[in-house]
Order: sequence, then C-alpha cells, then structure tokens
Amino acid sequence: MTVIGIIGAGEVGSQIARAAIANGYDVVIANSRGPETLQDLIDELGPSARAATAAGAAAAGDFAVVAVPLKVVNDMPAQELAGKIVLDTNNYMVWRDGHIPVIDSGEKTVHELRQEHLRRSKVVKAFTHIQAPRITTAGRPAGTSGRLALSASSDFPEAVELVTRLYDQFGFDTVDNSPLSESWRSGPGQPAWVAHEHQTRSELIANLARARRIFLR
Repeated sequence: MTVIGIIGAGEVGSQIARAAIANGYDVVIANSRGPETLQDLIDELGPSARAATAAGAAAAGDFAVVAVPLKVVNDMPAQELAGKIVLDTNNYMVWRDGHIPVIDSGEKTVHELRQEHLRRSKVVKAFTHIQAPRITTAGRPAGTSGRLALSASSDFPEAVELVTRLYDQFGFDTVDNSPLSESWRSGPGQPAWVAHEHQTRSELIANLARARRIFLR
C-alpha cells in the first residue's frame, strides 16, 4: 500500500487526504500543533489514516505533500524528505507571507525556493489552482467531456509523472508546466488561476501561454 505523508492539515491537506484514501492510499498527516489535535480528522478519515509530527509524516510517506506556506527560513523536515517526491501546494500570498524579495523581483519562484530548502528531494508544484473543496468533488473519469485540468511544474520528470497519475486517479487531466522556473504561470492573478473553475486541458495550455510575469517592488 502506498503511503502519502501530508504536512499541513488545513483545507488543502485535508482534502487531498480524503481524495487519497478514497483512491486506496494510506495517509499519515501532520499539523503544526501536534498529532493529538488531529483526532477528529483521523476519526473521519478512518483506518487508512493516522496522525504524526511533520517529521513522522515525512518519514512514513513513500512521497509527500507539503500543504503549508513557505517560510524564508526552512522549517520542513528536509532529512526525512530526502530522496522523495514532494508535492508543494503552496501559493505565494504577500498579505499572508510578507514580502520575499527574490520572489518579488522575479529572480526565483516560490517553488524554486522550496526546492532549495529541500535540495535532496524532488519538488513538484501541484494542486495550486483549484479550490480545496473541489479536490474531492470536481473530478471526472478520464475522457469525460469538459474534464478539469490542473498543472504540474518540476525540475524532475518523474515527479510530474507521479502527479499526472495522482491527478488522473482523483479525476483531473494534467498539463506539464515545467520547469519550476515556469511555475509562476499558474500563480495567483494569472489566467490559469482566474479560470480555475472551468478549465479543460486545451484551455489550461492556452491560459498558461497567456500568462505575464508580475513583479512586486
């Protein structure tokens, strides 16, 4: 049984956990307050889930999901995530995260910084332009007309391949928007972000191409 370690038990992390368990995965999930505070969620998720610390979830997962904002000083369990594919669901939000100059200037994307923090992992941007509740409700079988598409960005093809399989299991098509330096194209305010509710694969490809870099000074 494949185990997904999920760091972050907010809306996105919890919804990914629900979708993962519905598709036959086991889940080990962590938050910032301690495993004991997740009992209600674990009771809901059932026997395929258990709570742990961030390091415990990272160590237990065959691959991992990081569903928490990036901090300038790395607070992720880099050692436990070493050698693993890490799905980064974060979006850079200045109102929440404060200004990070290398992102504001366009020198780096937030996901490139995550990769720098997790140098021995294979980071892939995923689940960033879909509202959390729709992760478990908007999926459709492969080949369905109007099937929603989501992007994935990584410097590692095998990480995009894993996300493509996961998206398909959850009911979504994939557009590869690699490498991580291009991951800004699906960020907040961009066409792919604005059209997130109804966006097929062809429409997402077009919207990614229409993106224009936003610089914050």
